[in-house]
Amino acid sequence: MTTLPIGPLHVALEEPMYFSIQVEGETVTGLEMTAGHVHRGIEYLATKRNLHQNLVLTERVCSLCSNSHPVTYCMALERIAGIEPPPRAQVLRAVADEIKRIASHLFNVAILAHLVGFESLFMHVMQTRELMQDVKETLFGNRMDLGANCIGGVRYDLDAAGLAYLAAQLDKVEADLAEIRRLYAHDRTIAGRTRGVGVLPHGDAVALGVVGPVARASGIAFDLRVKAPYGAYDKLEVPSITRADGDVWSRAMVRLDEVQAAIALLRQCMDLLPAGPRAVTPLPAIPAGEAVARSEAPRGELLYYLRTDGSERPERLHWRVPSYMNWAALAVMMTGAAVADIPLIVNSIDPCISCTER
Repeated sequence: MTTLPIGPLHVALEEPMYFSIQVEGETVTGLEMTAGHVHRGIEYLATKRNLHQNLVLTERVCSLCSNSHPVTYCMALERIAGIEPPPRAQVLRAVADEIKRIASHLFNVAILAHLVGFESLFMHVMQTRELMQDVKETLFGNRMDLGANCIGGVRYDLDAAGLAYLAAQLDKVEADLAEIRRLYAHDRTIAGRTRGVGVLPHGDAVALGVVGPVARASGIAFDLRVKAPYGAYDKLEVPSITRADGDVWSRAMVRLDEVQAAIALLRQCMDLLPAGPRAVTPLPAIPAGEAVARSEAPRGELLYYLRTDGSERPERLHWRVPSYMNWAALAVMMTGAAVADIPLIVNSIDPCISCTER
């Protein structure tokens, strides 16, 4: 047996993570991970900033899930204070969430094509994702951190021109998506490198408590938007998307299916969008209390715990990110895999190290 060190800088990740991999020939037999390279102490920093400043801080926990963090933080704070965001704000929060979901999922499946060596497909998917990047820049003024949320509602609005622009961009994305899904579903280059690779059986997925597309690709039908709807999601028809095989290919296909579903959800939001205010004003004083809030981020269930003491700063802010739950599954996925498949398997859980090492 040989120990193969991979990282902390390597091809599948832009963030540092060290893997100590045991191999027999070209086959992986064991895995140990060493984290902590990008610890930023954000949970501590949150207690040194006031409740409004933490909206900016939490949005910078993760770039691809950046909208999910402040909206979940807001939900916890609103629960403590008894604040009910207006119906228009709830729908607008869902719009921002689903736009981010589309961009996040397309980025992950594009990287898969890059790792396989299918560069033309990589560029095709990234070009489609760029349509959603344009949406974010046009509607929110930012391409990554949207700054969409505030305590009690949202900071942005959609007028008739914004709705028409969003609808036109979704039509373009959907037209491209049909060809992208066909290639991922049937192309032999993709299938040869991803089918039966990095398998996470249903039983192991349940035992490890994985979440998001990683869980749904192993047949676990759990999506917070369906099982415990929040915000406007109880008024939307959210499909429960699963695959049974639990391999790299299944995780990619779940994400592509969820892109299609997100497009449909955005159209529902545009049809549903009620008139009225987009935030609660004036805000009441935030009392002492504690609350837990959950949301379905692109990578899976995101959980926030918040405790306040009646001052302008939180007494404690803690979150559990989906990547934290999904990391342990790599030990199951990699055992028996080829060394050449390691980057594909790591990418398939769509890991965020900065989220985990907060």
